[in-house]
Amino acid sequence: MRLTTKGRFAVTAMIDLTRHQETGPVSLAGISERQDISVAYLEQLFSKLRRKNLVKSIRGPGGGYILAGVASDITVADIVFAVDEPLDVTRCGGNGNCAKGSIKCISHNLWASLNEKIIDYLESVPLSELSQTMPSKAKKKIGTDSTLLFAKPAE
Repeated sequence: MRLTTKGRFAVTAMIDLTRHQETGPVSLAGISERQDISVAYLEQLFSKLRRKNLVKSIRGPGGGYILAGVASDITVADIVFAVDEPLDVTRCGGNGNCAKGSIKCISHNLWASLNEKIIDYLESVPLSELSQTMPSKAKKKIGTDSTLLFAKPAE
């Protein structure tokens, strides 16, 4: 499995939105400037995020986007799945037809189990935690309290 640019940029943009929405709606131009993601790409991502009710758009002067709910109720998995990011390490897409097109390969259960672990982890990381510092679960694994490398701190 490889998390593509779509999933990584969606998570990064949502962290940025969470950090900056306290002063009002956040423009895609602002996110673009801070995170070095094109506005056109952000428009595509936010269209999907809006359809999944993760963000709300505010029209007019001073408009932009805000979270549709509280950051603690939105997980990384919610964001990744909202932008149609596939999270599957099996060769068959989880269908069980990876060997000769009709049966499970001998390692299918291993990869299916890994899929479950990845999804469980992403479901356990709320956006609110990411918008502050590195997730506590990640801290335990790598032993650091530094801020995330892929999200610029709030100014």
